[in-house]
Amino acid sequence: MNTEFDSTADRVVIIGGGPGGYEAALVAAQLGADVMLIEANRCGGSAVLTDVVPSKSLIATAEMMDEIERSGGLGIRIENAEDTESGDRRVTADLEAVNKRILSLADAQANDIYEGLIRAGVKVIQGRATLAGRDQVHVVESGGTEYTLEASTILLSVGAHPRELPTAQPDGERILTWTQLYDLDELPEHLIVVGSGVTGAEFASAYRAVGTEVTLVSSREKVLPGQDEDAADVLEFVFRNKGMNVLSRSRAASVTRTDDGVEVVLADGRRVEGSHCLMAVGSIPNTEGLGLEKAGVRVSESGHIVVDGVSRTSRAGIYAAGDCTGVLPLASVAAMQGRIAMNHALGDAVQPLKLRNVASNVFTAPEIATVGFTQQNYRENPTDIDTVMLPLDTNPRAKMLGIEDGFVKIFARRGSGSILGGVVVGPRASELILPITMAVENRLTVDQLSASFVVYPSVSGSLTEAARKLHRHL
Repeated sequence: MNTEFDSTADRVVIIGGGPGGYEAALVAAQLGADVMLIEANRCGGSAVLTDVVPSKSLIATAEMMDEIERSGGLGIRIENAEDTESGDRRVTADLEAVNKRILSLADAQANDIYEGLIRAGVKVIQGRATLAGRDQVHVVESGGTEYTLEASTILLSVGAHPRELPTAQPDGERILTWTQLYDLDELPEHLIVVGSGVTGAEFASAYRAVGTEVTLVSSREKVLPGQDEDAADVLEFVFRNKGMNVLSRSRAASVTRTDDGVEVVLADGRRVEGSHCLMAVGSIPNTEGLGLEKAGVRVSESGHIVVDGVSRTSRAGIYAAGDCTGVLPLASVAAMQGRIAMNHALGDAVQPLKLRNVASNVFTAPEIATVGFTQQNYRENPTDIDTVMLPLDTNPRAKMLGIEDGFVKIFARRGSGSILGGVVVGPRASELILPITMAVENRLTVDQLSASFVVYPSVSGSLTEAARKLHRHL
């Protein structure tokens, strides 16, 4: 069936129901547009169904296991409810129950997003869509119905998928991508994680915490090559100290199945055997076959859609948001891109995306939260920037909680004292970074931050203490 729909003055058609898509849809509906959102799977996209919500739910379990592991130092004794040969206390994770909970949370979140869109007046269409021109979107619904929508504004928020290597093809059983981990019923005996970026580090940290032997294969000299170097050093120290086998400067050449597991062959000929292998070697934008050339939308060599600060593509009236743009692969950034796009397209007040204000977090144990200026920026401008790094083990509240690894770091403009950025490494660093983020956003000085009252004792007290150390007498 083919049907032509008449154009509407303010009709917004959104392809993709991830954070960039559904947040854009809510804004557009609030501004009075006729909004249609096309999603092949379920609302929330991979962020809710296979990525952010599931992985952080697994990490929440790992965090609890990590706290239990630290509890001995706080004087807590867990009686052994089940005798073991050694007689030691034993806390284990039931992976089947953990994954059941994870998928249930993802399902509930997807339903909540869908219901919120419907209440806002958004028409949600389950199906696939491609660009048929500058202002046309061809839709094939899941039931087979086909038609073309005309729109005044189009937003592309189609996300990305795990990159696969020809010599390490995932099979969903032993060789896995991060979207396939939640099908496992039992904890892997020995998980080999290939890739030490954010995804690889997070899963390596989580599975180690829940009791799996983990080998992390890193092609770089350090884990988390794109993060703050001091933070990466702390994390790698913790990984090794807790028994993880970290293979630095080791590139995986191939991964194959064995009779009872997997074998990873490294580029230098070494072989590593394990029960399972997680491939975490990046992602690829879902832009192929989207009709971008037909609509005149420019893409980069990597296949990402090129956008400006207000999410415009090279074609007027067509916007893009999220991982398909390659700006920053964060759900928060995707959502902000989508909101900015609709505000711009529909004539509301808008400010371009400022990457220097974006806070991000690596959900490892300990967590690594960052915002604004980096250590690399400091090295490039050592005469213009002041910095201080304060270990958390000097903080009284951290001592009470048994926190031994981590720090607070602040970067400030020399002379004015304006806070340019910061790093927090430690448990719940994602919560502690907010004061620094607000300082960066509002151009606060170290003196203004240090003058703010904090609860004593509190881990956040290290933020104001670090700010005080950056005070310069004029």
